Amino acid sequence: MNIPAELKYTKDHEWVRVDGDIATVGITDFAQSELGDIVYVEIETEGETLDAEEVFGSIEAVKTVSDLFMPISAEIIEFNADLESSPETVNTDPYGKGWMVKIKISNSSQIDSLMNAEAYGSLIG
Repeated sequence: MNIPAELKYTKDHEWVRVDGDIATVGITDFAQSELGDIVYVEIETEGETLDAEEVFGSIEAVKTVSDLFMPISAEIIEFNADLESSPETVNTDPYGKGWMVKIKISNSSQIDSLMNAEAYGSLIG
């Protein structure tokens, strides 16, 4: 299972790459493997400011639909539009081209509450 050390993680299997006051968010390799073949990503919250753990979208796989949760309080400033035509990119490159949203961080201290790679690895066993 691929768990990049430079990222932060949530109990809901989202990853966060922080770059100044902007962060990129996606789902983990574990999450995409549990979901199976991803067929649709829906995010209609672009331009909205949401609190940590609020739903910012959903991801649909052949077997199920799952909510996507905000890792921290932030404004969604960009959606990965490539996922509209190629949602399977989340399966093939979850930490790269399969990212979901870019967010403007509201409260950077919330990043400290996210898990590091080691803690996330323990969570998923």
